[in-house]
Amino acid sequence: GGDPAAVAFDAVATGMAADVDTVIIDTAGRLHTKTGLMDELGKVKRVIEKQSPIDEVLLVLDATTGQNGLVQARVFAEVVAVTGIVLTKLDGTARGGIVVAVQRELGVPVKLVGLGEGPDDLAPFDARAFVDALIEE
Repeated sequence: GGDPAAVAFDAVATGMAADVDTVIIDTAGRLHTKTGLMDELGKVKRVIEKQSPIDEVLLVLDATTGQNGLVQARVFAEVVAVTGIVLTKLDGTARGGIVVAVQRELGVPVKLVGLGEGPDDLAPFDARAFVDALIEE
Protein backbone atom coordinates (compact mmCIF):
# COMPACT_ATOMS: atom_id res chain seq x y z
CA GLY A 1 0.00 0.00 0.00
CA GLY A 2 3.02 2.30 0.06
CA ASP A 3 4.04 4.81 -2.59
CA PRO A 4 6.05 2.85 -5.19
CA ALA A 5 8.74 5.52 -5.40
CA ALA A 6 9.16 5.50 -1.60
CA VAL A 7 9.36 1.70 -1.57
CA ALA A 8 12.01 1.79 -4.32
CA PHE A 9 13.95 4.52 -2.49
CA ASP A 10 13.93 2.47 0.71
CA ALA A 11 14.99 -0.68 -1.15
CA VAL A 12 17.99 1.08 -2.69
CA ALA A 13 18.91 2.67 0.64
CA THR A 14 18.74 -0.73 2.34
CA GLY A 15 20.84 -2.31 -0.41
CA MET A 16 23.46 0.41 -0.16
CA ALA A 17 23.59 0.09 3.63
CA ALA A 18 24.07 -3.67 3.28
CA ASP A 19 26.76 -3.10 0.64
CA VAL A 20 25.06 -5.29 -1.95
CA ASP A 21 25.99 -5.12 -5.62
CA THR A 22 22.50 -5.20 -7.11
CA VAL A 23 19.02 -4.11 -6.15
CA ILE A 24 16.18 -5.19 -8.43
CA ILE A 25 13.10 -2.99 -8.60
CA ASP A 26 10.19 -4.75 -10.29
CA THR A 27 7.56 -2.33 -11.57
CA ALA A 28 5.33 -5.05 -13.04
CA GLY A 29 1.77 -4.38 -14.05
CA ARG A 30 2.31 -0.94 -15.57
CA LEU A 31 0.11 -0.64 -18.59
CA HIS A 32 1.40 1.82 -21.14
CA THR A 33 -2.15 3.04 -21.68
CA LYS A 34 -2.42 4.26 -18.08
CA THR A 35 -0.82 7.70 -17.95
CA GLY A 36 -0.81 7.77 -14.14
CA LEU A 37 1.17 4.54 -13.96
CA MET A 38 3.67 5.78 -16.53
CA ASP A 39 4.12 9.03 -14.57
CA GLU A 40 4.66 6.95 -11.44
CA LEU A 41 7.30 4.89 -13.26
CA GLY A 42 9.18 8.06 -14.14
CA LYS A 43 8.98 9.15 -10.51
CA VAL A 44 10.40 5.81 -9.32
CA LYS A 45 13.36 6.29 -11.66
CA ARG A 46 13.99 9.88 -10.54
CA VAL A 47 13.81 8.98 -6.85
CA ILE A 48 16.26 6.09 -7.22
CA GLU A 49 18.71 8.24 -9.19
CA LYS A 50 18.91 10.67 -6.26
CA GLN A 51 20.95 8.09 -4.36
CA SER A 52 22.45 5.78 -6.98
CA PRO A 53 22.90 5.55 -10.74
CA ILE A 54 20.65 3.08 -12.52
CA ASP A 55 22.73 0.58 -14.48
CA GLU A 56 20.03 -1.41 -16.20
CA VAL A 57 16.39 -0.91 -17.19
CA LEU A 58 14.88 -4.03 -18.72
CA LEU A 59 11.59 -3.92 -20.56
CA VAL A 60 9.80 -7.23 -20.07
CA LEU A 61 7.64 -8.18 -23.04
CA ASP A 62 5.21 -11.06 -23.17
CA ALA A 63 5.87 -13.18 -26.29
CA THR A 64 2.11 -13.48 -26.83
CA THR A 65 1.85 -9.71 -27.30
CA GLY A 66 1.46 -8.77 -30.92
CA GLN A 67 1.83 -5.33 -32.48
CA ASN A 68 0.71 -3.75 -29.20
CA GLY A 69 4.17 -4.66 -27.89
CA LEU A 70 5.75 -2.07 -30.17
CA VAL A 71 3.47 0.68 -28.86
CA GLN A 72 4.19 -0.46 -25.29
CA ALA A 73 7.93 -0.33 -25.90
CA ARG A 74 7.75 3.18 -27.37
CA VAL A 75 5.83 4.53 -24.38
CA PHE A 76 8.15 2.88 -21.85
CA ALA A 77 11.23 4.18 -23.68
CA GLU A 78 9.83 7.72 -23.51
CA VAL A 79 9.54 7.45 -19.71
CA VAL A 80 12.71 5.52 -18.82
CA ALA A 81 15.87 4.80 -20.78
CA VAL A 82 15.43 1.11 -21.61
CA THR A 83 18.76 -0.73 -21.85
CA GLY A 84 17.54 -4.19 -22.78
CA ILE A 85 14.60 -6.48 -23.40
CA VAL A 86 13.43 -9.61 -21.64
CA LEU A 87 11.07 -11.76 -23.73
CA THR A 88 8.86 -14.02 -21.59
CA LYS A 89 6.46 -16.90 -22.23
CA LEU A 90 8.56 -18.58 -24.89
CA ASP A 91 7.81 -21.94 -23.28
CA GLY A 92 4.40 -22.13 -24.98
CA THR A 93 3.23 -21.71 -28.54
CA ALA A 94 4.10 -18.01 -28.74
CA ARG A 95 7.03 -17.18 -30.96
CA GLY A 96 7.61 -13.58 -29.92
CA GLY A 97 8.32 -12.19 -33.37
CA ILE A 98 7.33 -8.68 -32.26
CA VAL A 99 10.59 -8.48 -30.33
CA VAL A 100 12.47 -8.00 -33.62
CA ALA A 101 10.57 -4.77 -34.35
CA VAL A 102 10.89 -3.64 -30.72
CA GLN A 103 14.63 -4.27 -30.71
CA ARG A 104 15.06 -2.29 -33.92
CA GLU A 105 12.85 0.55 -32.66
CA LEU A 106 14.63 0.93 -29.33
CA GLY A 107 18.10 -0.04 -30.51
CA VAL A 108 18.73 -2.15 -27.44
CA PRO A 109 19.58 -5.85 -27.21
CA VAL A 110 17.33 -8.70 -26.20
CA LYS A 111 19.15 -9.92 -23.10
CA LEU A 112 17.03 -12.66 -21.56
CA VAL A 113 14.18 -15.01 -22.39
CA GLY A 114 11.64 -16.53 -20.06
CA LEU A 115 11.12 -20.24 -20.57
CA GLY A 116 8.75 -20.92 -17.68
CA GLU A 117 7.44 -19.44 -14.47
CA GLY A 118 10.11 -20.51 -12.01
CA PRO A 119 13.02 -18.47 -10.69
CA ASP A 120 15.49 -20.52 -12.74
CA ASP A 121 13.55 -20.17 -16.00
CA LEU A 122 15.31 -17.06 -17.30
CA ALA A 123 18.01 -17.79 -19.86
CA PRO A 124 20.40 -15.68 -21.91
CA PHE A 125 18.99 -14.76 -25.30
CA ASP A 126 20.32 -16.94 -28.12
CA ALA A 127 19.64 -15.19 -31.44
CA ARG A 128 20.27 -18.29 -33.56
CA ALA A 129 17.88 -20.47 -31.54
CA PHE A 130 15.28 -17.68 -31.58
CA VAL A 131 15.38 -17.29 -35.37
CA ASP A 132 15.31 -21.06 -35.85
CA ALA A 133 12.18 -21.24 -33.68
CA LEU A 134 10.56 -18.39 -35.63
CA ILE A 135 10.95 -20.10 -38.98
CA GLU A 136 10.06 -23.63 -37.86
CA GLU A 137 6.73 -24.97 -39.02
